[in-house]
Amino acid sequence: MNSIYLVLFAFICFFLGYKFYSKYIATKIFNLNNDNITPAHENKDGLDYVPTKKHILFGHHFTSIAGAAPIIGPCIAVFWGWAPALLWVVIGTIFMGAIHDFGALVVSLKEKGRSIADITSKVINKRTRIMFLCFVMCLTWLVLAVFAMAIAKLFTLYPASVIPVNIEIIIAIIMGYLIYKKKIDSFIPSVIALCLLYLFVYLGTLYPISINADNPQNIWIVLLFTYSGIASMLPVWLLLQPRDYINSHQLLVGLGLIYISIFIFRPEVTAPALNLSTNAPPIIPFLFVTIACGAISGFHGLVSSGTTSKQIDKASDARIIGYGSMLGEGTLALATIIASVAGIALVTNCEINGVFHEHLAWSDYYDTWEHAAKNKFMAFVLGGAALLEKLGLSVEIARTLISVLIISFAATTLDTATRIQRMIITELGSATNITPLKNKIGATMLGVIPAYLLTLNGTGWKLWPVFGASNQMLAALTLMVLSLYFCKKGRNILPLIIPMLFIMVITIISLFLKTKEFFIAQNYLLLSINMILIVLILWMIIEGFIQIKNKVFK
Repeated sequence: MNSIYLVLFAFICFFLGYKFYSKYIATKIFNLNNDNITPAHENKDGLDYVPTKKHILFGHHFTSIAGAAPIIGPCIAVFWGWAPALLWVVIGTIFMGAIHDFGALVVSLKEKGRSIADITSKVINKRTRIMFLCFVMCLTWLVLAVFAMAIAKLFTLYPASVIPVNIEIIIAIIMGYLIYKKKIDSFIPSVIALCLLYLFVYLGTLYPISINADNPQNIWIVLLFTYSGIASMLPVWLLLQPRDYINSHQLLVGLGLIYISIFIFRPEVTAPALNLSTNAPPIIPFLFVTIACGAISGFHGLVSSGTTSKQIDKASDARIIGYGSMLGEGTLALATIIASVAGIALVTNCEINGVFHEHLAWSDYYDTWEHAAKNKFMAFVLGGAALLEKLGLSVEIARTLISVLIISFAATTLDTATRIQRMIITELGSATNITPLKNKIGATMLGVIPAYLLTLNGTGWKLWPVFGASNQMLAALTLMVLSLYFCKKGRNILPLIIPMLFIMVITIISLFLKTKEFFIAQNYLLLSINMILIVLILWMIIEGFIQIKNKVFK
């Protein structure tokens, strides 16, 4: 099987999904129009509520949702074969993930920029709102922990990425100042910024920066959480928006080069279409929680209703930003799959699982489930870089480009998640009337400190399946809120109800299976987290279905 056929199949599906399905959803269910003033104009404050041009906000939203997860998940999941991973990414993105993101954004716009958790109190009850906030807070700690660990590991493995990633912060601040204070058009500064970033990618390969310590990853994690805490309290226009805009261009260039290589050299897929190995977890339900972002992700709803809805200039922009950005993430997940099942066979002279390979084969990388889970994103780094090498780039430059791409998006998600966590905690403080939680600095510290503690004590990457399952369940709960919201308006909610029920069943099974696993392994920390999440989930589902029953059978 040639990889170009897989790419063409996915591209055609994504195009048809946006052209026809998103238009149907926008007009027939969401009733999207520009009649009402958006929250960005109504509540404009220069900090969180900032009317933003469509192309800039697309970059911010796209890079906020497209972090390391749509790379890590597919890199692991192709162990089960390329066919189930590809089908889940394509079907999940078009009919589940994009609808979820688009819906969360539209409902927040209609509700004056309120978060999905806050809207829950309107469509269900105030009690469920508090439970939703608690669930989101737990999930966001998991998000912060796994993304910080991903960045720290890449900084350690690829020290050449340190200089360009950190220089990008300075460049973004300068760019934000020029755009919003000097009123300079964003295009020219963004092009210059991107060129400077690539210059520092080259310099980074010449002057790599490493931390000489017993545990360099832990030091990086501390620095990352310190940075994200400070960045989350800065005005959104100063760092977050301009850096996301740069990153969106970086991703377009990176993905463009990967797909150009695929179309020119057409690498063969060397992975099996289906691999039902007995040493791996069952493909159902774990495929659907291993690939979370890249198909559907509850975290996206937090971004849509937590930050993006507060920056929409016109309501009609929501379609390209909400639905279109999710298709962009699906494209990133697709590139990851191709790198992992075709590009990986092009890799030469590398060490995997403690063994040196002059020519790497798919079966060498994916020899066991344990190795696939342990290696995380390395298939994309190696396979993606091998595709770039075919275009004439050196192995050092190619691997640095891919690692900088991953880190940049993971860091953007880290910033956004910290900002959202601050908002969630302050919202929880208002809902429960706990004054200390309403303080911006206190809420930020409560956001990052528990996340840092989750990276310690050997918990580490064992958080990934818990993150995946809880992230998917948040998507299902968000779809439940959207279903109730539009049901009360007399709209057709089948496009929301069907993915909601599917994701709910899959994730509940996953969480119960992980509970059993943690109990047997005597991992009481993760067992406790899992049990808390299950209780909150079941309670919210019961509350939601009572509302649905009352609405349908009243």
